[in-house]
Amino acid sequence: MVVTGGGRGIGEATARALAEAGARVVVVARGAAEIELVAAKLAAAGHEVAAIACDVADPAAVERLRAAALERLGTVEILVNSAGVASSAPLKGQTIEEWRRLFAINVEGTFLTSRAFLPGMLERGWGRIVNVASVAGRTGAPYLSAYAASKHAVVGFTRALAAEVAARGVTVNAVCPGYVATPMTERSIENIVARTGLSAEEARRRLVAANPQGRLIEPEEVAFVVQALCDERARGINGQAIGVDGGAFPG
Repeated sequence: MVVTGGGRGIGEATARALAEAGARVVVVARGAAEIELVAAKLAAAGHEVAAIACDVADPAAVERLRAAALERLGTVEILVNSAGVASSAPLKGQTIEEWRRLFAINVEGTFLTSRAFLPGMLERGWGRIVNVASVAGRTGAPYLSAYAASKHAVVGFTRALAAEVAARGVTVNAVCPGYVATPMTERSIENIVARTGLSAEEARRRLVAANPQGRLIEPEEVAFVVQALCDERARGINGQAIGVDGGAFPG
């Protein structure tokens, strides 16, 4: 299996959860140092794992990733698209460069890796693609126009591809976490502080308040849902955008 964005946060937790479930794992991220550290930790625990650096927004790099992953694993039956970036700004301050950066990584990266690994899944008649979207892919929020639009695109892509392959043994689903205790959320807190003058404590309270449970989601909770979607017994779950947000947006 291949996990993009595997160097930290949800991607790292997912790689660990699936490795502990017996999967052979390739962890992927742009930065080699992070994924090599993750791979070393998993290997030390007795798991079969490899680290491959790749910019998922680069078509040529994704093709090299496909070749390297197949060389390592023989087959890739599970793909978890966890690579993603976030930023916030009022629309009048939103640059086209930042808009394109979010879409390149969050949307085009998901498209490119899915296109690279799906044919092998269809050939074998079994596969799982799980895309890590966001609660922002189910609703809107101030100052998140680019991020929310990119995650809505991931959800739309998920549903369309799921319908395309539904009768061929492959499922495609998305998970939509709320604010998760990851470095990305810490950067969001820093951004709120810089833009509003709030203290870091108050900024954190605002994010926590978005979850009816009054807390940040843990990466392992998202990884648990991803792992469940990859199970054979989850074959009836397809084209879904599953919230992991404490009940913020049920249904």
